[in-house]
Amino acid sequence: MGKWQKFEKQFNSRKTYENPLYEVQQFEVTFTSPAGRTHSVNGFWDGGTTWKVRFAPDQTGRWSYRSSCSDQKNTGLHGITGSFECVPNESEFEIYGRGPLKQPLGTYHLAYDDGTPFFWTACTAWNGALKSTEAEWDKYLQHRKDHHYNVIQFVTTQWRGADQNSQGEVAFTGSGRIEINPEFFQHLDQKVDRINEYGLVAAPVLLWALPVGAGRELSPGYYLPDNEAIMLAKYIIARYQGNQVVWVLGGDGRYLDELEDRWKYIGREVFKNDPPGLVTHHPMGRHWIGKAYGQEPWMDIVGYQSSHGNTEGTVNWINYEPIASDWKLLPAKPIINLEPNYEEIYQRITAEDVRNASYWSVFATPPGGITYGANGIWPWIREGEKILNHGGDYHVSTWEQSIDFPGSLQIGYLHQFIKQHDWWDLRPSPELLVAQPGDENFDQFISVVKTPRNDLIMAYVPVKTMLEIYKPGDGDYVAEWFDPVRNTMVNGKVTEQKGILRVESPGNQDYVLVLKQESK
Repeated sequence: MGKWQKFEKQFNSRKTYENPLYEVQQFEVTFTSPAGRTHSVNGFWDGGTTWKVRFAPDQTGRWSYRSSCSDQKNTGLHGITGSFECVPNESEFEIYGRGPLKQPLGTYHLAYDDGTPFFWTACTAWNGALKSTEAEWDKYLQHRKDHHYNVIQFVTTQWRGADQNSQGEVAFTGSGRIEINPEFFQHLDQKVDRINEYGLVAAPVLLWALPVGAGRELSPGYYLPDNEAIMLAKYIIARYQGNQVVWVLGGDGRYLDELEDRWKYIGREVFKNDPPGLVTHHPMGRHWIGKAYGQEPWMDIVGYQSSHGNTEGTVNWINYEPIASDWKLLPAKPIINLEPNYEEIYQRITAEDVRNASYWSVFATPPGGITYGANGIWPWIREGEKILNHGGDYHVSTWEQSIDFPGSLQIGYLHQFIKQHDWWDLRPSPELLVAQPGDENFDQFISVVKTPRNDLIMAYVPVKTMLEIYKPGDGDYVAEWFDPVRNTMVNGKVTEQKGILRVESPGNQDYVLVLKQESK
């Protein structure tokens, strides 16, 4: 098997347990690398007497393993040994060629294992893995790959937006003493594997947690007691730790005030043994958890949700407080908007609104990435269907129509554009603006970032403007404008007077200014 790809081993229990989650407190397999390093990971029950372990080896050569079970008399699970050969990976995809994602110490961005920076460009297909047919899922994943997305965010249990999967199955039943349904997860396994088979990173939500509105009683992170929530999350991790993943602990939850201790406890317990994969948290709209959770050792990515609005309150929440004001106060970690405006939501959010929220978010902190969503993709809407537990009789386009929305394609353009530059070195630099029009007109806010070397400056300009920037260093600058609608570059003209650079945007829409310092 190839390096960084999933190794799976099946074990056959000598006993049948009534509820394996409670009767087998521990089933673990310790893998020893060719260099002698050990990795201990949890196995999982897969129905009947079948147990499995999944693991992604990170070194070529011969690996060995030994199983350990709390029920030591069960010779089908305890003390089983074996070995396998790991060979160089010949995959064309970077998640295998460059290795799994990591968060380089002291940085605000993600990177592959070999150090190559990774700009998170995700799509929220919350229901996609639950509802889609194999053909639909393949079409969606191929489209996302072709349009430069690299992460798929999805839900792994029944939840507010999907009370069962397409087979009529639920992930578990009960509360206080849950029972896992392996058939639900066997169906999900294929969908998660396909994400990686397209070269994309899987970002599964372990515990959907929205505590308000219709359907909250379906959100396991909301109603399960702490220990059962932990148990369920650990089970899901055991199933997908062999895949290329970023774990999303909670989905759409309220994680502060009286619930802060609960969620910190859950996070610490679920990730205390440091399973493979980075971790983030997905809060409710305009619900900033950076200060409260930035120091948590299990949180690798500070996620937030700016919500689905283009009003002054939402725009200022991104551009002033708390996002733009707090990032310097946190330990260095990527800060990513995991759910900005959904295109077509409430029939009022346009591609322009999507671009505004996305570019503002990317430039409000050191750039790390962005997530896209459409109101027909996340619930996986087909013709004639309605969104579960979401009011309103307005029209919702199908998922198939939505993936070709202008904003959907333009987030791919954003990815292509930013990857042409040393984006990981950019830092917010609002002090360069001579005047901030957003102070008077919130929807005209100009975001500015630059490198510490002053050799690259970028500015997101939402409306036609004569932009004035204090020159940050010596030498001359040349200007180009990126058109985020058409994915093209337009030459700009820079004039300088008394240390101020002046550049006029080329048209009546939003643009990104790129100022590069000429070589001396």
